[in-house]
Amino acid sequence: MSLLSRVTSLVAAVGAGLLMAGCERPPVDSVQHGYRGTGMLNVYNPRTLELQVPDNQPPAALPLSPDDGPRAKEIYKNVQVLGDLGVNGFNRLMLSMTTWVAGDAGCAYCHNLENLADDSKYQKVVARRMIQMTQKVNAEWKPHVAATGVTCWTCHRGQGVPAQVWFNAEPQDKRADFIGNLNGQNLAAPSVGLASLPYDPFTPYLQKAAVIGVGAPTALPTGHKASLQVTEQTYGLMMHFSKALGVNCTYCHNTRNFRDWDGSPPQRVTAWHGIRMVRQLNNDYLEPLNATFPASRKGPTGDVAKVYCATCHQGAYKPVYGAPMAKEFPELLTVAAVAKTAAVPLPPPVDEARRSVLYFNVGSAVLEGPQAKGLAQLTATMLKTPSIKATISGYHSASGTLTQNQELAKQRAFTVRDSLLAAGIAESRVTLAKPQQTAGNVSGEDPASRRVEVTVQ
Repeated sequence: MSLLSRVTSLVAAVGAGLLMAGCERPPVDSVQHGYRGTGMLNVYNPRTLELQVPDNQPPAALPLSPDDGPRAKEIYKNVQVLGDLGVNGFNRLMLSMTTWVAGDAGCAYCHNLENLADDSKYQKVVARRMIQMTQKVNAEWKPHVAATGVTCWTCHRGQGVPAQVWFNAEPQDKRADFIGNLNGQNLAAPSVGLASLPYDPFTPYLQKAAVIGVGAPTALPTGHKASLQVTEQTYGLMMHFSKALGVNCTYCHNTRNFRDWDGSPPQRVTAWHGIRMVRQLNNDYLEPLNATFPASRKGPTGDVAKVYCATCHQGAYKPVYGAPMAKEFPELLTVAAVAKTAAVPLPPPVDEARRSVLYFNVGSAVLEGPQAKGLAQLTATMLKTPSIKATISGYHSASGTLTQNQELAKQRAFTVRDSLLAAGIAESRVTLAKPQQTAGNVSGEDPASRRVEVTVQ
């Protein structure tokens, strides 16, 4: 065999090996997920699933303690979140948290053992806020977590830092050779399943609130505005969803038309709420802790670690395979601040010819009950009259932290906008205005400071 032939054979063998490296060896199972003959199948690899099983087993819960005796705040100092919990239940939760988060470090991971009331350890300050975040998810994001709920274990799995978090990407170093903006592409990043797609789809969609949908409503998308760059970012996010949940596209989408909601599996609605839940957690709970974390816990641009789908799911279609851990810890199922204001009903939504007003609960970006019906009425009006356009304005209180108030007002406006877009209303018909501040004499408890106004013209 000539030298050229040997080199050619070697190159062919290496090329074939590289090609097959992107495939999984059998057996691969498929599970029907829709009408037969439509390609609605989920594909699973039994070997991969077997490796996931040990990582998705919940720890045994400690026996429930009777909620009697003194309150935790009567026994311990500086109990800011769980002070009204009975001391026995409080101690039970603290012991459980050492298993969920601290591992062998025990109580010393968060506490100064010489003075448990001391807040000098950043871990304690963060843990306090994470308890509030867990309560928020369980109480107000049931459209995503349902009755299963979450605990610290859902993300941490016995580690101080969850295994799956993300940071803002470093800006591209364009140097001086005119290489242009790569948009984070062609780097085979694990975040997008080693594809050539932009490796940071998380900042625009899970921290900011860029529009995700890029599918055209018609076969010939005349007037449909979705650039190739934005489309690739969206597909990068979809690759993350697929890897994070261990599923393929048909878990949420109909093979006939990915855009169409009417034919989509119910999991797509769950995912829709999950995206908005993740945004709120990143913006309202994690980003404000940036100054609390030491530099060693921050990313290359100095930002705090943030959550995405993989943080909880870790390769499983349901975190911990849907084990209902939260029901064993009723103190994590409600938020005291929400419970105190629940007795004060929101005013009915305003539905006028050219103006709609929708009200939100304290600290929430989710519309519920009559408010959700008010949004449905607005949606129906816009669908009925294709010529009208909507301008959405979120309002916030003049008291409190301005940046946090503005962010919550934006998230509420995004909720309304995204609902309209999901209903099939063109993005060109919806405009977002800057957050508006209510009068100085209107408190954050007043529904007027928790409203979104939609002007139609």
